[in-house]
Amino acid sequence: MDLNEAIRQAKLGNALAQKHLYEQYKVSLFVVCLRYGRDRSEAEDILQEGFINIFKSLPQYTGEGAVGHWMRKVMVNAALQYLRKWKREWHYLDSEDYETAFQTNEEVFQKLGLEELTRLIQQLPMGYRVVFNLYVIEGYAHKEIAELLGVSINTSKTQLFKAKAALRKQLGQQSLT
Repeated sequence: MDLNEAIRQAKLGNALAQKHLYEQYKVSLFVVCLRYGRDRSEAEDILQEGFINIFKSLPQYTGEGAVGHWMRKVMVNAALQYLRKWKREWHYLDSEDYETAFQTNEEVFQKLGLEELTRLIQQLPMGYRVVFNLYVIEGYAHKEIAELLGVSINTSKTQLFKAKAALRKQLGQQSLT
């Protein structure tokens, strides 16, 4: 079954077409879930809820843009919903002290492999982890992140700064061992 036919059939509720889409995208979307979850088990829960949302929302997919990109956005939203549902404290530190003047060296993160980066991200506190993923990996702007999470733009910037600092510290500790 080709992709367009699978999408058309899945929109109609065809279970085989839905399975085809699941099999085609489960790995790439699981990687997204791993970055938001603390561990594999939590990522699996997010993936399951995300695919439920994908299949419920599929009739709204207009065909504009790649379906994989659309599914990724739905999965990120599912991850955020999951984290809101199960985690009461995000540990945001709203501070005016951190301005965009704090520039960080992205080169450190670009040299890491996907598995290593994912493992390090999973160790971050949830607020740091979510903002880091949305900004660095997904490409959202601070204004968009603030709106998605219901926080100020400065909180988003602070969380990103602290996430990068925590990752650098983790990298430094790894190089000492």
